[in-house]
Amino acid sequence: MNSTLFLTGFGAYVVFLIWLGWYVSRHQKSGEDFLLGGRGLPLFLVLGTTVATMVGTGSSMGAVGFGYANGWAGTLYGIGGAVGILLLAYWFAPVRKLNFMTMSEELSYYVGANKIVKNVVGILIFIASIGWLGAHILGGGMYLAWIADIDLNTAKIIIAAAFTIYVVIGGYTAVVWTDTIQAIILFAGFILMAVLSVQHIGGLENLYAAMDPAAVSVLGIEKLGMIPALSLALVVGVGILATPSFRQRIYSGKDVQTIRRSFTMSGVLYLFFSIIPAVIGMSAHAINPDLNNANYAFPYVAATVLPVAVGMIVLIAGLSATMSSASSDAIAGVSILLRDIYIMFTGKVPGKDKMVTYSRYALVICISLALLFALTSNDIIGYITKMISTVMSGMFVCGMLGRFWSRYNWQGALATLAGASAASFSVMLNAEWGAFWGNPVIPSVLTALVVGVGVSLLTPANTVTKEEAKALLDAERAAMEQNQEPDLEGRPVEAK
Repeated sequence: MNSTLFLTGFGAYVVFLIWLGWYVSRHQKSGEDFLLGGRGLPLFLVLGTTVATMVGTGSSMGAVGFGYANGWAGTLYGIGGAVGILLLAYWFAPVRKLNFMTMSEELSYYVGANKIVKNVVGILIFIASIGWLGAHILGGGMYLAWIADIDLNTAKIIIAAAFTIYVVIGGYTAVVWTDTIQAIILFAGFILMAVLSVQHIGGLENLYAAMDPAAVSVLGIEKLGMIPALSLALVVGVGILATPSFRQRIYSGKDVQTIRRSFTMSGVLYLFFSIIPAVIGMSAHAINPDLNNANYAFPYVAATVLPVAVGMIVLIAGLSATMSSASSDAIAGVSILLRDIYIMFTGKVPGKDKMVTYSRYALVICISLALLFALTSNDIIGYITKMISTVMSGMFVCGMLGRFWSRYNWQGALATLAGASAASFSVMLNAEWGAFWGNPVIPSVLTALVVGVGVSLLTPANTVTKEEAKALLDAERAAMEQNQEPDLEGRPVEAK
């Protein structure tokens, strides 16, 4: 495809997103408006933004590329994601009733609103948000560099700048509206590409041409091995259950029923969708088994098998999917930065009159940090799986134990987080263990679970009730809206 034509079309699309972001967010006045869409998002917007993020960088670049190299193993990404979002719907949608603003609030609530846990989790979630954001910039940059034939680092900068503008202008409301539009285009584009790519190679009977026979086994298990295959599906599911941007959708939804229905619909759609990236990846392998980088399989097929006009739309939609995923994680990172990290270092919270302005500055900071991460890596799946195993496995176990086990305490939570990271690093630093497990998520989760339970049982039980914990967190949040500072006990006092 002509690179000038594509860049012109992409530029026009970004201008449209900027206008849309401005239009839908003209009446924002508070931090909750900017960061949570006023906590009143309806079903179709929650569904749209969830689908767009799930069918984002991981599916358009990672899963298709994984299918190119490993056949039906490319479906594991979708299966893990579908299971993760369905479990999130039924296990964690009810926390919407508690009006949390960030995931660190939620996890600290489970252990008596402990400030140490809240601060540690806040830092970890901020790192995770920056990591996810960097992965999306990386994926989008690789995508754009291949299509437009430009320098990879330049492409990463263009992607980061493009979504920064419309998110800074429109906040979370802009994110969910642009996500919804992108989800419709991308979902249709993926299906169309799968059909046309199979037609291009002469039918399904040619899908396995030049593929390793082990890669066309059920879920590619003969190619990967049972444990690495399970690890890949599990790491994606754990990622969704512990990703701040998915929690952001819970906190911003209209009510529990709206969130649960939208997540359930997203999970079912994504489960059926899971085979499509694998089909596209194997079709790309049949067309050209010698691509230099499997991550380019998606744009290669789009540029090869689709008519120019349709290919343009699908390629832009695929690129916009990485931006929609990135914008959601950028908002989650800003929420953590202003709600948790700001108070950690200043002892107060930003006032209502400053929150939107601070949020915009914070967005630029978060995206700039993520861009620095993205400029140092070119491996999407490896980047994502290592980050989830190291940073997010512990938060997943924290959430599960806190939600379902009343004996869990703050000491156990800290042990959970430390144990998960230690186990992950141990696997990554040992080549034999890494080959056996595929990625560190299974030992990371199991270690976090064992040490979290063990330390909780060996230390005093938490004495702060759920009602008291909620009151402490509500007081901090209320102070943000009243231009007050919370006192040491969490009660708002008049700001000096």
